[in-house]
Amino acid sequence: MTFDAELATQAYMATLSGAARAKSDAYFEGGYWLILWDFLVTVIANLIVLRLGWAARLSRWARSKAGPALAALLFAVPYLLLVTVLTLPFGIYTDFVREHDYGLSNQDFGAWAGEAAIAIAINTIIAGLLWMGVHAVIRRFPRSWWVGGTGLVITGMVIAITLAPIYIEPLFNDYKPLPDGPVKAEVLKMARANGVPATNVYLVDASRQSDRISANVAGLFGTTRIALNDNLMKQDLHEIRAVMAHELGHYVLNHIWKIIITFTLIIAISFGLVALGTPWLLARFGTRWGIDGMADPGVLPALMIMLSAVFFVATPATNTLIRVQEQEADMFGLNVARAPDGFARIAMKLSQYRKIEPGPWEETLFFDHPSGHTRVLTAMRWKAEYAGEADVR
Repeated sequence: MTFDAELATQAYMATLSGAARAKSDAYFEGGYWLILWDFLVTVIANLIVLRLGWAARLSRWARSKAGPALAALLFAVPYLLLVTVLTLPFGIYTDFVREHDYGLSNQDFGAWAGEAAIAIAINTIIAGLLWMGVHAVIRRFPRSWWVGGTGLVITGMVIAITLAPIYIEPLFNDYKPLPDGPVKAEVLKMARANGVPATNVYLVDASRQSDRISANVAGLFGTTRIALNDNLMKQDLHEIRAVMAHELGHYVLNHIWKIIITFTLIIAISFGLVALGTPWLLARFGTRWGIDGMADPGVLPALMIMLSAVFFVATPATNTLIRVQEQEADMFGLNVARAPDGFARIAMKLSQYRKIEPGPWEETLFFDHPSGHTRVLTAMRWKAEYAGEADVR
């Protein structure tokens, strides 16, 4: 009998129904609104900082303490912490309360808050240093600063990607070499066969945060590391192989470099629009806010309002760029692992927090990964081409 990919896909879809599907759909659909609310909360927080004169006072204080370069950093750090405090109630709801409401977090508030504090400290330092560099470019090239600003941000991105596996990610989780066994042997076998420069596989204790299944091949310039979390280790070997082959695909297909190039263009366009819009914003409200102009380090909140607006509008485009790469990695993973049912079972397990069957436009606008239905159908179509071969799982 000929294998029917459509019927097989519907059989998988039928395994998620009733309350479980309603809960998954509600969680993911609620995320659509969070995109809007996150944008509005960011804008409101920055408007508060500007309208109450806090940005102007911080700017005067920073400039009285240091020269232009260091003044930008002295402004950025307290400003970023102030915005963090203003947006903290929203962050607590989205990242802690809501996750617990849907049963997706294993952390108590103390553990969550501790990790959030570390993330805030890291982000504040990185953003402060970037603003110091970008503001120096603004002072030197007031009209074309967006070009140099793009270069600085992308350079920071490359440095972060390179250093994260060694210095940042271990601040949140323990990374230990995976003990010898079938999983390690299979992952390294696939890595060697596809030219991935890794001699070890690392196990991450992610279960103390949530039950989400995850893995990655991260790093650049010699810091490349293959890692999978302990939630994935609880799954069937063929499911693990399917996930790890997908992650190896990101490396082999040069997705890191492609995303860097793509985001260079996105950031350049975004900064270009911000460079056009911010002077207009200052012309209308700058005097009221006490901001002297683009050379004033206190212009950062105005820039953040404009940048948030641009990225909010660009959400469907950025989602699509990432989703296309994920689909490419899915196909690579199917060809390497040859485990279509293992891949389909994992796609169904991920539906715990991803809507399984969105409409076409819904998937285009809001999904940065292929939907569960798309992934299962992709796997079943692959299986239809190779059904009956001995090594297909």
